[in-house]
Amino acid sequence: MGQSKTLKISGREGAIRLESSLLESLIQRAIREGYRSIEVEAYGQHGIGGRLWRAGNEPVYVRITGSTGQRVGSMGFPNTTIEIEGPASDDVGWLNAGATIIVHGQATNGVANAMAQGRIYIAGDVGARAMTMTKHNPRFEPPELWVLGGVGDFFGEFMAGGKTVICGYESGYENVLGYRPCVGMVGGEVFFRGKHRGFSEADVLLIDVSDADWLWLTEGIRRFLQAIRKPELFSLLASRKDWQKLRARKPFEKLSNTRRSMTAFVAEVWNKELDGGLLKDLLNEERTQIPLLPSGDLRRYRPRWDNEGSIAPCQSACPTGIPVRKRWGYIRRGEMEKAVDIALQYTPFPATVCGYLCPNLCMQGCTRTLAKLPAIDVRVLGKASLTAKTPTAAAPTGVKIAVIGGGAAGISAAWQLFLLGHEPTIYEQREDIGGKITASIPFSRIPGEIIEQELARVRENIPYTQLLLDKEGFAKLQCENDFVIIAVGAQKARRLRVEGSELALDASEFLRRSKGGTLEIGEKVLIIGAGNVGCNVASEAAHWGAREIMLVDVQKPASFGVEREHAEAAGAKFLWPKFTQRITKQGVEFTDGSFLEADTVVVAIGDTPDLDFLPPEIATKGGFIVVDGAFRTSAARVFAIGDVVRLGLLTEAIGAGRIAVRAIDDEIKGRNETYDQLPPFEPTRIHSEYYPPAHVTLDSIDANAHSCFSCGSCRDCGVCVAICPEGAIERSELAGGEFEYHIDDNLCIGCGFCAGACPCGIWQLEENTPI
Repeated sequence: MGQSKTLKISGREGAIRLESSLLESLIQRAIREGYRSIEVEAYGQHGIGGRLWRAGNEPVYVRITGSTGQRVGSMGFPNTTIEIEGPASDDVGWLNAGATIIVHGQATNGVANAMAQGRIYIAGDVGARAMTMTKHNPRFEPPELWVLGGVGDFFGEFMAGGKTVICGYESGYENVLGYRPCVGMVGGEVFFRGKHRGFSEADVLLIDVSDADWLWLTEGIRRFLQAIRKPELFSLLASRKDWQKLRARKPFEKLSNTRRSMTAFVAEVWNKELDGGLLKDLLNEERTQIPLLPSGDLRRYRPRWDNEGSIAPCQSACPTGIPVRKRWGYIRRGEMEKAVDIALQYTPFPATVCGYLCPNLCMQGCTRTLAKLPAIDVRVLGKASLTAKTPTAAAPTGVKIAVIGGGAAGISAAWQLFLLGHEPTIYEQREDIGGKITASIPFSRIPGEIIEQELARVRENIPYTQLLLDKEGFAKLQCENDFVIIAVGAQKARRLRVEGSELALDASEFLRRSKGGTLEIGEKVLIIGAGNVGCNVASEAAHWGAREIMLVDVQKPASFGVEREHAEAAGAKFLWPKFTQRITKQGVEFTDGSFLEADTVVVAIGDTPDLDFLPPEIATKGGFIVVDGAFRTSAARVFAIGDVVRLGLLTEAIGAGRIAVRAIDDEIKGRNETYDQLPPFEPTRIHSEYYPPAHVTLDSIDANAHSCFSCGSCRDCGVCVAICPEGAIERSELAGGEFEYHIDDNLCIGCGFCAGACPCGIWQLEENTPI
């Protein structure tokens, strides 16, 4: 670990000024000796504070007093903070690779020249050619330059990435952008405030400051003012109407295309020189142009813009079929409401399930995990979906459908029927709908008000009634409705066939009593069955005062995800393989002769459906209803979904409801539709180097949206246009703000650069078979 005290280093020895290299060696030696706080009295030495890599990841603070020379913080490392107590000379932060540099005064020319990472804060104006030739590796955060005043001439020249904020406060310049700003700029953004005299319109666009921009900007202004010790200016600078934004034009937005095709080069340069230049008298042979690389029908390959021509792995992994990729795309375009609202077309529980209860199979399928990056966190978007607006239902069809069961599967089916204009009614044996979501899932997993708000949306649109079903009641529902959907779930607890089994509680009963009243369970709780339900029991047992919690199983526990994490956090221990032989009032005896004491024993080995109400014509097997791929039973116009068919996840039950309703709707409308027939996206098409790296925190909706690989869906970045050597790719605007890219076959040589560079894997190379 580094030294906690501050080491003071002087830039002179007696009356003699130290050379820059000698002063740097003293600073480097201090770092090697473990000092992490250094105060330098400078006398014009160059490069102070740069290249302090020997500190590793430990933070280093360098305070500079006196007169600094050029290149303060040059090649600075991410662990370094450099604070200059006064003005600074040329090239502050030259080739900065991550350091934070604070200048409490003016800075001269070349600030942030060729910077690639880090932040530079200037408490005054800067000179000419600031932020020139900057870079932005998308695997890291973009470099930032913050200027309290204005910038000098040729600002942003050949800028290729990063963000600059020019506050225009008490600037010594009447023109806060200087003369000829942003010439040759090809990447990055500039936020500025104050008067200016134009910019290179061929290279940059003046656009509005978006909501996301303003959030980033206000947070950054507060941090910047704190760093330069002027927090009192926040109210002055935080007026949105005063700010404007410049961004680099994308390749297809350039006002002029200076690329010259080979044909044009031959006609305008080569032949012109040969016909009238110095070589005219030396060449008598006939000149025939032979194409080096063929185009058109002679190409071996041709690229195809395969935008959204495949299903992204996240959507493919989601049993409910939610178009996750499309939702993140909406957010990147600033259409947050669309991203939120679209979820209700697929599930009535976008917040409850996607935000809290689902093990998030979409995240498990995320392509980012193959690149050893964290999966996009769909949970933040799920939680935001609580405010989703109910879609407008289709025109009424008059078709009546009975949905038996008010749990996740039944509500999902009823919701889809409602959206299609049919008339569903939910029949539930309990007083209210919700099923196991409300009855058995602990409050530690999800706040009760979240579930209630989403159930209220269902109640507003779908009628439900309490009904204890028997054979006669089921027959009546068949007669009174055009279709019946069975979604009664699995309500009967599986019992252990061992002596003393009546002394144990079943898991469902335990969880219901835990949510609805009080429990006296003692200090020692033993749970037979170490799946996710058993883990929920363990978490609740800790809530009711248990101090020793043991989960036993006949095999390696199948529990995973949040349930397992909560159980382990509650102090639960897992033991396997253990086969129960006898349950007593003192505990559980196992077949290997061991005995574990317990005040309460809970059996969590699963549930089975209660099918006593079924007529004989509906086939069952192993205690579950037999269905086909669309969840049709053996009886006409009777469908079955959810745990009554097979035990599974909430999201699988919701997806089953959607599939069954599509089949019902097809039958009503006399059609035979196929769904989700697009091929799966191949993750090897992604080029992950274009995206933020692993250390970028996915702690907000915006961060997730911009880190999404957008597998197979074009992000409109224009990389393909920029990289095409023949200028064969063009972008066209379509109605409704949509767009498309297309190939000029007469120019395209089939080189595959577009496919090789596309971050999202849109371009596909195919064998060129002329028609």
